[in-house]
Amino acid sequence: MKTDIQSIDDIKLLVDTFYGEIRKDPILSPIFNNVIQDQWPKHLEKMYRFWETVLSENHTYFGSPFAPHAKLPVSKEHFDRWKFLFFTTVDSLFIGEKASEAKWRAEKMAEMFQHKIAYLSKL
Repeated sequence: MKTDIQSIDDIKLLVDTFYGEIRKDPILSPIFNNVIQDQWPKHLEKMYRFWETVLSENHTYFGSPFAPHAKLPVSKEHFDRWKFLFFTTVDSLFIGEKASEAKWRAEKMAEMFQHKIAYLSKL
């Protein structure tokens, strides 16, 4: 039976499952694997802290999430696929207020990143 996102273990399950899908996705894996290369454990640790900060009152992530994405060769297609995989992962594992919040925050973050990357590409 599904429950809501309640703990760091739930966040780790979400992040690990989601990035497991990213790593084998034909649209997203070339970009992620090219940038992250053999640093997946480090990236996953950072994502645990990021989502813990976003979804809980534990502020464990410090940094600028947009900066590493600013020059990536990505378009609307990539963001749409990222959101699809994220939403599908959340829905397959969790149900509840925090699960809904995670999807909402992912949607807003993707929108902001997409607009900023499009803007920067025109400069």
